[in-house]
Amino acid sequence: MARIVGGIGASHSPTIGFAKDTGKHNDPLWAPIFEGFAQVRDWVRAKKVDVIFAIYNDHITSFFFDHYSPFVLGIADNYVAADEGGGPRRFAPVKGHVALAQHIAMSLVADEFDLSLFQGKPLDHGCLSPLSMLEDEVGNAWDGAIVPLQVGVLQLPIPNARRCWKLGQSLRKAIESFPEDLNVAVMATGGLSHQVHGERAGFLNEAWDEEFLDLLESNPQKLVETRLAEYVALGGMEGAEVIMWLIMRGALSDKVGLVHRTTYAPSVTNIATLVFDDLGNSAGEAAIAAHLEHVGHELAGAEAVQGTYPFTPTRSQANFRINDFLHRLIEPAHRRRFVADFNGLADEFALTAEERDLIAGRKWIEMIQRGVSFFVLEKMAAVIGVSNPEVYAAFRGETLEQFLATRKAPITYSVAGAEKLDA
Repeated sequence: MARIVGGIGASHSPTIGFAKDTGKHNDPLWAPIFEGFAQVRDWVRAKKVDVIFAIYNDHITSFFFDHYSPFVLGIADNYVAADEGGGPRRFAPVKGHVALAQHIAMSLVADEFDLSLFQGKPLDHGCLSPLSMLEDEVGNAWDGAIVPLQVGVLQLPIPNARRCWKLGQSLRKAIESFPEDLNVAVMATGGLSHQVHGERAGFLNEAWDEEFLDLLESNPQKLVETRLAEYVALGGMEGAEVIMWLIMRGALSDKVGLVHRTTYAPSVTNIATLVFDDLGNSAGEAAIAAHLEHVGHELAGAEAVQGTYPFTPTRSQANFRINDFLHRLIEPAHRRRFVADFNGLADEFALTAEERDLIAGRKWIEMIQRGVSFFVLEKMAAVIGVSNPEVYAAFRGETLEQFLATRKAPITYSVAGAEKLDA
């Protein structure tokens, strides 16, 4: 089974990535940052960490205010660096551990955490600033995988400290019930004290930061009970993101060993690195078995319902490319290319020969069986002038007339909008 070997706390200021990318290793003003992360890197190597569960907040790069969720779990097989305004950093794609991510998703939702899931979105400095510092001295990237959790802390309402703590406790059950033999480290990013907006910009409180780290180790319950307003007053509005560290601490056992701790405040953020060994025992076989039964309870038997294909995280991730291609039919330019130059458009999206054949051949039921969502097929049907009942009939292996004969009203319709209605 998978096991949690410890926890990492690391600031994610863009200062960190800047220092690395501009070769500031030997500059006395920047060297303390590298020294702190060297300790983290050495611990990751010594513990032979296979997967890092990376808790971070995006900075309105991949997650904008048009759809802003409290907790968003990545289920992709790789993640690339985001463009935050000046082009993406030169950082190789990071592997995602798909199976563990999917298991965690199912487990956390079973524990009543209403997650969003993401894939196809790049990672900004919130995740990559600390992760990039795990490269070795000659620039070789860490060869493990990640499962990223984006926490929405920039638009109120946000999760409170207690909610983060409880998610961490649930995360422990999820990781320990995953059947693969993995060493997992839980890494929380962000903080420490800082504020980057308003007349209070530049605020720091190093005394609070030291108290926070003391409590995180020895009395996290006091932090759990601290209100968001207190975090803001003590550590700055943006510094309140340290509530994410309680997810990490909640995922560890009560008993931890401090391996490393340092802070350095060169500019507008007190940059910290922290490492805990987890000294507690893993869950026993009976507890793991009970949790797995709990995770599977809601959908147990659904797979036996004939002609039904639950859209699981596994199906979603495996078919993201073709679903994305068809979803973009909501864009007028994509629709026009789809009709006028399907092969050229398919080339741009790197569709496989199988995916092209499914779409071009209008193989409706085969696409459903493969893992294409009905609700993108509905859009495709509207674009090519096929009604919804024609698609339903194809699913059932019937003609349109045969299908309509089974309905009270023999009507046809689609989701086509004004373009089709006005044609």
